[in-house]
Amino acid sequence: MPVPPFDKSIALKYLQLPQDYEPSPETDPISFLTKHISQLPPHILLHYTNITTPKQRTVIAPIRNRRLLFANSNPPELQYDAARNTWPDLWRGRERQGVQQANEERSWVQSEFLHGNKQHVGKLAKLLADYEEEREGERVRSIRRTRAAVEDVFVPEEDSDSDIEDIPDSTPEQETERETQGSFERLIRENFIYGRLDNIDYDRVDWDESFDTDDDREAEERWFDEDGDED
Repeated sequence: MPVPPFDKSIALKYLQLPQDYEPSPETDPISFLTKHISQLPPHILLHYTNITTPKQRTVIAPIRNRRLLFANSNPPELQYDAARNTWPDLWRGRERQGVQQANEERSWVQSEFLHGNKQHVGKLAKLLADYEEEREGERVRSIRRTRAAVEDVFVPEEDSDSDIEDIPDSTPEQETERETQGSFERLIRENFIYGRLDNIDYDRVDWDESFDTDDDREAEERWFDEDGDED
């Protein structure tokens, strides 16, 4: 869905607030959303995609709650296989990158290409699978090199202690494959909730009121009741 250009007056008119209202939706959108997100419909909230980032919006409690509920629903894009391919720089498992893609390439050649004629596709299937594994491995290495270069340029002082703590012990406990996958999925969910992931549509969660809990809806009703009492 295309994001409409930002116009502060749309939300202010909907809430029947003056144009000079503070906090301003234009100059202080996070504070404005913190106070009014529960009273605004999705088609108006979508405007704030233009002037806020997913990471900035993390401080807004209803948005964090929506992301948490979405993540706990186990959506396909946050599951192990899809997430490992989308965010390989976060994957710290020991299995070779590209193995799954190589198997898929081999299966396609054997079942589809030349109608599965074994005389023609046997060696080709292995060759394409090797190419796919090599390409994926290079893609992962490139992403990790880029990330390492960025981290070398700027390392916040407050992270210095945590960097030391992150150095793995020389004799770490061996995780099972299931434990490794579970740890990775938890890492992905955490990064999603805190707005750190790229290549994912935050708008469909952040602005979706269907993820709100009963407590959120009760707070919204109280706000409208109080507004009516003032009139």
